[in-house]
Amino acid sequence: MSLGEEIVLRPRFQITIPEASESILNRLEATKKTQKDFVVSRIDQHVFIKIPKQQQHFWSPQLHLEIDEIDDHNCLLHGLFGPSPTVWTFFMFLHFLVACLFIGFGVWAYSNATLGNSYAIQVACMFFMVLVWFSLYLGGRWGKATGKQEMHDLYGFLKTMIEV
Repeated sequence: MSLGEEIVLRPRFQITIPEASESILNRLEATKKTQKDFVVSRIDQHVFIKIPKQQQHFWSPQLHLEIDEIDDHNCLLHGLFGPSPTVWTFFMFLHFLVACLFIGFGVWAYSNATLGNSYAIQVACMFFMVLVWFSLYLGGRWGKATGKQEMHDLYGFLKTMIEV
């Protein structure tokens, strides 16, 4: 799996495993007690692997796994790297806010243009929102780069647990 230079902020992957899904889930869940390098939690078919709190920083990733049963002897593992849900929700809120402000300034500029008034300030604000959006995007890329080694650590831990 490459965590390279794609435009993806939350890399995904799939692995077909020639083993029953319940045995993989049980093996991953058993690691809670046998190691302290990662925090492993399970909810039904979903497993979350995180960095321990004392080692986390703002951009620390987590690995979300969903293990689907194909048949009695095979399963499909879906993996998703991403920031903590709190960071991701805050980031999406900021993107939504910037988009709403951009649309609002656009409506205001259109209204002023229709009325024959000056709309330079509104267009400047729209341009500023585009700059803010690019800043958010670059901040997300920088955050991904900051947590890249932790992503490799999480993926390496997963590989040792599923032995693929």
